[in-house]
Amino acid sequence: MTAAGNNPAAILAAEAEAARADRGAPDGPAEQAGPRGRRGPRARDTTAYLQYVAGKLGGALVSMFAVLVTSFFLFRLIPGDPVKQMTGGRRVSSEQLAAMRTEFGLDQPVWQQFTDYCGNVLTGDFGTSYQFHAPVLDKITEALPATLWLTGTAYILYTLIGIWLGTRTAWRNGRLGDRFHTGLALTLYSVPSFWLGLLLIITFSVGMGPLPGLFPTGGMESGDESGFAYVVDVAHHMVLPVLTLVAVGYAQTLLVMRSSLLDEMGGDYLTTARAKGLRDDLVRRRHAVPNALLPTVTLMFVNLGTVVAGAILVETVFSWPGLGGLFYQALSVPDLPLVQGLFFVFATAVILMNTVADVIYPLLDPRVGR
Repeated sequence: MTAAGNNPAAILAAEAEAARADRGAPDGPAEQAGPRGRRGPRARDTTAYLQYVAGKLGGALVSMFAVLVTSFFLFRLIPGDPVKQMTGGRRVSSEQLAAMRTEFGLDQPVWQQFTDYCGNVLTGDFGTSYQFHAPVLDKITEALPATLWLTGTAYILYTLIGIWLGTRTAWRNGRLGDRFHTGLALTLYSVPSFWLGLLLIITFSVGMGPLPGLFPTGGMESGDESGFAYVVDVAHHMVLPVLTLVAVGYAQTLLVMRSSLLDEMGGDYLTTARAKGLRDDLVRRRHAVPNALLPTVTLMFVNLGTVVAGAILVETVFSWPGLGGLFYQALSVPDLPLVQGLFFVFATAVILMNTVADVIYPLLDPRVGR
């Protein structure tokens, strides 16, 4: 036995080294395990994801501030004097006009109006409407349910129809059904929604030839119903505006879903699944569609933001008492506080839904954000 072997300290060090090797423990102070040691792949992925989320949230805040600036200065370019519009064409003295401008803060310098506006928005105060003489937030809250009923119903319908038809047309690429649905979707997607709404009113509300009018020309209710009859009445008024929104919205969803699934259909993993003996229907549902849904999920969140924003042109055409119709009324004055508040709400809803889609996307596809 050597001199080193007779040394008890050397023997203990050799045994500790062997035990460390057996446990797979890292050797070296820079790679020691524990709270201060090196981080594994899971910890690195979590840190990268949190940095990714922080970047997206920061971008959303910058976008919201840009919207705040735009909403204030953009609508001041609209021609017309809002104070004179509020008088309704009546003869008003210059002293009365000056008093009204002072009441609404329009006599202040633009930079001071902007700083006051930003400070009020941070506290949830969008000002007072010129034409309704009520807080802007109250008017938005009052009109929001009607918009959610209309656009929410259309959103659910065109999302389900678009995904289902997009899947079937892509899986039967080149057949008669695929060519028909793709051509119809491209046509509807290019049609202005207000023009399509007017056609539906002419055809199904006013009547055309022997075809009588079947649906109301506008509004949300008849005003003389209650209980279950009221629900039926509202649903009757919703048919044409919902049909207009579904016709345009399903076309976009179908085209995105079809394109995404066509990209996946050439994947080797689908060939492997078929080689294992799986039925074609199972290959589509279990393998192809889940991977093809990723771009469609992003589109779904973007469209979800427009549910809150409403459909300005469609609501205006059908006289629907929602946020879109309220925005059109505010523009006609112009009611600056109401226009600014609605524009900020519309843009913020879209920004938030885009941010949610960006945050969720890496959870569905780990390749994103790396």
